[in-house]
Amino acid sequence: MRIEHINLVVTEIEPTMAFLKIAFPHWKIRGQGDSHWYGKPRTWLHFGEDDFYIALSNNGEGKNRDLTKHDPGLAHIGFVVDDLDGVIKRYHLQGIAPSQGPTEELARKNVYFIDPSGLEFEFTQYLSDIPAERHNYDA
Repeated sequence: MRIEHINLVVTEIEPTMAFLKIAFPHWKIRGQGDSHWYGKPRTWLHFGEDDFYIALSNNGEGKNRDLTKHDPGLAHIGFVVDDLDGVIKRYHLQGIAPSQGPTEELARKNVYFIDPSGLEFEFTQYLSDIPAERHNYDA
């Protein structure tokens, strides 16, 4: 089993897609179009690679949950990357600072960034192939 896609509703597609493109410069638009969702028109776009993508739809109303509060809802989306320092550098070059981190433990390092729509993304690089080390919850 694996996750194929994540579907996010945003107010505007372009800022979130541009934010994700910084971390994943090889991602591309897989498909896009227009539709209606419960009587409201919206544009959708699938952005990613052959086996995984983020579905983005526009015309979202309201704000995302305040990440500093305890409201239910999406906290963040986590990605495993091969070169965390490269991801951090690309965001830095765009003037985007981490919301948390970077941190480093024995077998992993990670950092969090918030996109223009208020969604938080975590990027993790594992420093070990041994699951017990990678997922050490006592650290």
